[in-house]
Amino acid sequence: MKAIEILMDEHRRIEQVLGSLETFAFEVAAGRAAERPLLADYASFFREFADAAHHAKEEDLLFARLLERGFSRENGPVAVMLYEHKAGRAHVSALREVGRASGPIGAVETQLVLEHASAFVPLLRTHILKEDRILYPMAERFLSPAEFEAMAGAFLERDERLRQDGSAERLQALATRLVECFRPDPVRMASASQMAACAG
Repeated sequence: MKAIEILMDEHRRIEQVLGSLETFAFEVAAGRAAERPLLADYASFFREFADAAHHAKEEDLLFARLLERGFSRENGPVAVMLYEHKAGRAHVSALREVGRASGPIGAVETQLVLEHASAFVPLLRTHILKEDRILYPMAERFLSPAEFEAMAGAFLERDERLRQDGSAERLQALATRLVECFRPDPVRMASASQMAACAG
């Protein structure tokens, strides 16, 4: 599998769990209790898979190659992607803190959950769209086939380490459970993608 295909395949999994979080937030807004274990599970998936596995591949390998080719860390497409990774981490950390606390979730924490979830979902959804449609094609113009081949090998080595320690299976099971418990709304997801495409 090619490097960009690996990243885009991971995007599809992330989008499913984003859709699940969106459904969860809609239900909380309608009166469902924002259960701490569920928030902790969402935070675990986005921290361990979307960030520590997927974003790390981008930052350590793809973005690093682009920076070597003269892209800026302060301005331009790579800078925007790095900023959005950081912004996403802040939202996930806020959800994680609520998930790790104890006792019933009151009105203040519920509002905090809704604010961060409703900001994080469109942020990451639009971010993925920018990478799929703009940054990745741009990278394919600037980097050589040999660089992408080496990158794919490095990606697969990282994935193998996750398989060996059981993280890959655990995170896949977590994603599956969250998506089954709070199914993404395909109409809402399609509408959000269309709006993001127009905005982008």
